Parts: sequence; structure tokens; C-alpha cells
Amino acid sequence: MLAAKRALRYLRGTLELGIFYKKGYELKVIAYTDSDYAGDVKDRKSTSGYVFLLSGAAVCWSSRKQVVVTLSSTEAEYVAATSCACHCVWFKGVLEHNFLEQGTCMEIFCDNTSSIKLSRNPVMHRHTKHIDVRYHYLCDLTNQEVVKLVFCGTGEQVADIMTKPVKLETFVKLRGLLGMQAQGV
Repeated sequence: MLAAKRALRYLRGTLELGIFYKKGYELKVIAYTDSDYAGDVKDRKSTSGYVFLLSGAAVCWSSRKQVVVTLSSTEAEYVAATSCACHCVWFKGVLEHNFLEQGTCMEIFCDNTSSIKLSRNPVMHRHTKHIDVRYHYLCDLTNQEVVKLVFCGTGEQVADIMTKPVKLETFVKLRGLLGMQAQGV
């Protein structure tokens, strides 16, 4: 109940904010993916989040609890990246159907170097052999150059806002990167 009250107070205090798209930006999708690790204290499942930006603002986003319990932060990030990659395939098709060619490879920004390495080379060893086969779809998409995971530092990770509480200063910065601003700014 407390969370609902806070959300309503936030909405009441930010009525002037909206998502505004900027003229002159390249019509190229930029994707960000992130995950917390075992954030739910009851079942220890992680939360996946992703954001797609187009023309300088968010056009698509998601924040969901993962359906599996992951055994490491790398695995949690890998599961989140796979979810984002699946959505990339769909979104790329929608854009191309509307004559917005995205090129051969969509970049997904991720702040976990181990997940990036795993997407390029799914070496099966004791730390990764338990990862469900469906999540290795990300490797197929990477090898086919449909998507490419690219490192971005935590400070630039726009999807952070989808997976965990952040300090007010960080929240305001990330909200701005999502394209949320007052009209006319």
C-alpha cells in the first residue's frame, strides 16, 4: 500500500512531464537491458528490464520478474538480455514493415561483461551448464549478427531504472535519458 501511495504522489507531482521525441535524431533503435540479482526476498527471483529508445526517447520498455531463479548475476543479466533480444527481433520487424530499416545488427547495451562474453561464446562449464537452452537463443541471434551486446557502464545504463530503486539524482538523470521532460524544454 505504501508503494502505491508513493507512486500516486509521484504522478501527481509530475503532471507536466511527458515523453517527447526530438527532431533530427537518427531513426535508429538503441536498446538497453539490465537485471537486478535475486531482488525478490521471498523467492529470490531477479527482475529483468529493458528500454528501447528512438529519436531520443523511450518507445518501448518492460520490467518483469524472471520466471527462473538464477544462480549468479551473470545468469540474471543473460536471461534479461535474452528477453530484450527476443523483443529486438519483433521490434525490428515492426520498424522494417513501416520502412524504417535498422540495418543488420541491433545493439543492446548491457553493463555485465560476463553476459556479453557468454552471448558470443556459450562455453559450457560448471558455471553455465545449467542455464536453460531457451536462453541460448541469444547466442544464435548474436552469431547471426541480428543483435550484438555492447558494454555500457552502470552510470549510463538507462534500464537501471526498470530493475532496482535508485537515488533521486540518478533517477532524475535516467528519467531525462528516457526522454521524459516538461513540454517546451
